[in-house]
Amino acid sequence: METRFLDSFVTIAECGSMAEAARRLNVTPTALAQRVRALEDELNVKLIERSGRTVQLTEGGARVLARARRFQREVRELKAAASEEAFAGELRLGTISTALTGMLPAILATLAGRHPKVDVYIVAEVSRLLYHQVVSEALDAALIIEPQFAIPKSLVWRVLRSEPLVVLAPASLAHLPPLELLATQPLIRYDRNNWGGQLADRYLQEQQIFPHERFELDALDAIALLVERGLGVSLVPDWPRAWPLPEGVTIIALPGQAPVRKLGLLWRARSPFSRMLDELLELPDPQAGQDDAFKAERAG
Repeated sequence: METRFLDSFVTIAECGSMAEAARRLNVTPTALAQRVRALEDELNVKLIERSGRTVQLTEGGARVLARARRFQREVRELKAAASEEAFAGELRLGTISTALTGMLPAILATLAGRHPKVDVYIVAEVSRLLYHQVVSEALDAALIIEPQFAIPKSLVWRVLRSEPLVVLAPASLAHLPPLELLATQPLIRYDRNNWGGQLADRYLQEQQIFPHERFELDALDAIALLVERGLGVSLVPDWPRAWPLPEGVTIIALPGQAPVRKLGLLWRARSPFSRMLDELLELPDPQAGQDDAFKAERAG
């Protein structure tokens, strides 16, 4: 059995689309369809059904998918065991969008330098979905926001940085108190489908602030651009930024003890990459070197 045929089937299941899976695997849709048919012939079971532009797993396909993912993990473990450098194969790494530009590049650069035989496949999603993909072993590890529930002992969680909630406001309103801004100005809300957005929402409720909501979205960089346009204020974590905030935006600290969004790395305790991931945590804090820039933004 060709392992790449199983890999192709898993990718199709994750994408829900033959066209998207073909783009991800850098093959033609025709070649991908041939791989699936060959796998179906070998297993003597129908794996997928087409429905317009999407595909659905059959009952047999759903059963095969779970075993195929375990097989992929065992192949990665086999490659790691056979490698002279101890780590090789594909690391499937999830990340939230804010870490994708602010933290991940430095981590990937160090990883590539230390373990050049490790290939990294990156999935960008919200923390809630990435958490479940680590649990189901679809991902080896993920950079996510700390869950608000107990993490099972089968998983390892390490905090990389803590980010207090702050108010983003147009520079012209920097003289006003932060709670007054949240209560009187239109709110560009950090998406409540995200754990970080839920943290901000709880704070507003605790302060008995019920703002006029103008927009709600996940991308923090996009929120900053909307604030620059004078479309409102926002309550967001002080996230790692690859570039400075727009000139017309100011950061205002909350009074007292602000709620904190914790960003960290989650992985399975028995992962073949566990020791390698532990090594990554020995790197200099990705937040180091950025703090001065953040302070300058607040002072501005």
